[in-house]
Amino acid sequence: MKYENNWESLNSRPVPEWFADAKFGIFIHWGLYSVPAYTKKGDYAEWYAKQLEEGKPEVKDFHERVYGRAKYEDFVSGFRAELFDAEKWAELFQRAGAKYINFVSKHHDGFCMYKSDYAWNWNSVDVGPHRDFLAELKAALAKTDVRFGVYHSVYEWYHPLYLKNPEEYALKHLHPMLKELITKYEPSTLFTDGEWDHPSSTWHSTEFLTWLYNESPVKDFIVPNDRWGKETRGRMGGNFTTEYGFVGGEVSTISDVVLDRPFEECRGIGRSFGLNRIEGVEDYLSAKELIEMLCDLVSKGGNFLLNVGPAADGTIPVIMEERLKQMGDWLRVNGDAIYGTRVYTKKQQPGVYYTQKPGKIFAILNRFPFGEVTLTETPYDPALKARLLSCAAPIKTADDGGKLKLIFPPIDPEEVKCSWLYAVEITK
Repeated sequence: MKYENNWESLNSRPVPEWFADAKFGIFIHWGLYSVPAYTKKGDYAEWYAKQLEEGKPEVKDFHERVYGRAKYEDFVSGFRAELFDAEKWAELFQRAGAKYINFVSKHHDGFCMYKSDYAWNWNSVDVGPHRDFLAELKAALAKTDVRFGVYHSVYEWYHPLYLKNPEEYALKHLHPMLKELITKYEPSTLFTDGEWDHPSSTWHSTEFLTWLYNESPVKDFIVPNDRWGKETRGRMGGNFTTEYGFVGGEVSTISDVVLDRPFEECRGIGRSFGLNRIEGVEDYLSAKELIEMLCDLVSKGGNFLLNVGPAADGTIPVIMEERLKQMGDWLRVNGDAIYGTRVYTKKQQPGVYYTQKPGKIFAILNRFPFGEVTLTETPYDPALKARLLSCAAPIKTADDGGKLKLIFPPIDPEEVKCSWLYAVEITK
């Protein structure tokens, strides 16, 4: 199908099925901001340069005390990535159960983590570590079943052409850079950001997406997002995105939009995307909280894009590594209730997350399986059978006012292969 240069036509393109099947991805914010790796708790550390420019007291005072008169661009010399190992990252992401990544190829500071003809002497190959991180990571992930994808900021705080004329910047800088990125690295995702100050017409977003969908080498499988202009989030583009927006089981940031296509919640394990060294263990979500969020999002038709913020040396902080491994351990047991599933019901039952796939219903319980549980959204059928994915203990079923009741036998916790949440498979 040929897509036309207008939102109506572009919005008719379905989000590729692989994305709706994947459910869990990993965001990676890593760049020059990973050298100071500092901001006020609750703020985004990857915005260090802008916070310093604006004179935010916490950042300004910290910078003057630690770095004196050094400028943000001087962090290039400290961004050595001496311990970065793409193979280890890829192995970790595979073990975590992720099906795709979004690697920050360029954040709002304009510094590219790959060789770009449109960022001369302001990329990781020309200066600093002299390494193409996109190329290394893509090659390592090719040995796994984790898809390679990218994040790319559409604006740059200090680009002179952007400061002079955003529309000219979009046509002469952004579009050529994006086409170079897509053609050279062929990512499966394109997570754009930084669009909020201008409408999509200023960014000429539909022109780029028309090329992406009709002519690019990734036209059949790429998944872009919805950040293409200040009017587009939750309304136009590819998958709809939320950011630290999943509160109390509701997608708060686009609650006025009908989610009739896959959406994706992104957030850090803590409160920042880029590493913030002053965050303590109390600022990080537990494995149970992260798995609850994953199950809740998937039950609503969403994906979970969980961020890690590596250190400037290329290591992923141990607490983040541990969380990813814990999620992977859970998914290895219960993944059939997550991957490839679709929404079963839009009604919510406290303590139960529902998903389904052909021939199967899954009820993920937010407590240890003991006693009785009535699945209020599943009609009783004497032909239905139930089993735990994490344990071979037999489950009896009964009719509870027309709803399916599960009756669990006494189960030794040592026999259960997971913790925190427990998936029940229901079949005929």
